Amino acid sequence: MPLSHPSTSTSPGYALRMAALSVMAAGSCMSFTAVAGEPSGAGASTTSWALGLGIMSEQEPYTDIDRENTPIPLLEFENRYIHLFGPQIEFKLPSVDINDAQQLNFGIVGKYDGSGYEEDDAPILDGMSERKGGFWAGARLEWSSDFVDASVEWLADASGNSDGQSVNLGLERTWHVGEHMLLTPRAGAKWQDEKAVDYYFGVRDDEVRLDRPGYTGESGVSAELGVRGVYRFNSRHSILMDVEVTSLADEIQDSPLVDRSTSNSVFLGYIYHF
Repeated sequence: MPLSHPSTSTSPGYALRMAALSVMAAGSCMSFTAVAGEPSGAGASTTSWALGLGIMSEQEPYTDIDRENTPIPLLEFENRYIHLFGPQIEFKLPSVDINDAQQLNFGIVGKYDGSGYEEDDAPILDGMSERKGGFWAGARLEWSSDFVDASVEWLADASGNSDGQSVNLGLERTWHVGEHMLLTPRAGAKWQDEKAVDYYFGVRDDEVRLDRPGYTGESGVSAELGVRGVYRFNSRHSILMDVEVTSLADEIQDSPLVDRSTSNSVFLGYIYHF
């Protein structure tokens, strides 16, 4: 299993969730341009740029919170060693070629997660202290094959707001639909430790009121299903789409701040490749 240089292709996953939220998450950040069929290998350009604009529509699980629609400027930069897309950056490590059809890819990742709320976001949050998003950092491993791509990603809250950790597992496969379109369905699971769940869904003693009892969050696993699509008009212009539904962990559903068992997001955007 020889070591190979970092590839110009990127690891799948999704991580834009708000404006600085996350694209798309199981987290994990998929390069739409890579899915769209950018060339890779010895003959590929060593550096690529792309700019675009998108909109994220997201429904969070907090009681009576409004759906949020956020315009998102898109910037992507990639070479053999770095991939930047939206709020995530990956530093590529040498990969391992198992055989012609299988490869192990490694990376160090960092991303901004816009999770959290302010007390005026919904009536149930009135009197709650602000919960902030933050910068998360960790490592990623991907097994890429002709049949399916599998990934695992560990992240820790480097900003220190929640001091939490998470582990994301993902499976996905890309199909060509005609000459211009690619579809990538995916399934995943996200484990969050008790610090992360308690920070975003817990109720502290000084935040208790009659309709909002105290709650201490515990670690839990949420399940995710989604589909990503790219339509390439030509080598320069692409339309991007992503839809995701998350079945929330019981430990999140049990929070007095939450009134639903799922959350969901829809992303639509345009990107121009230089």
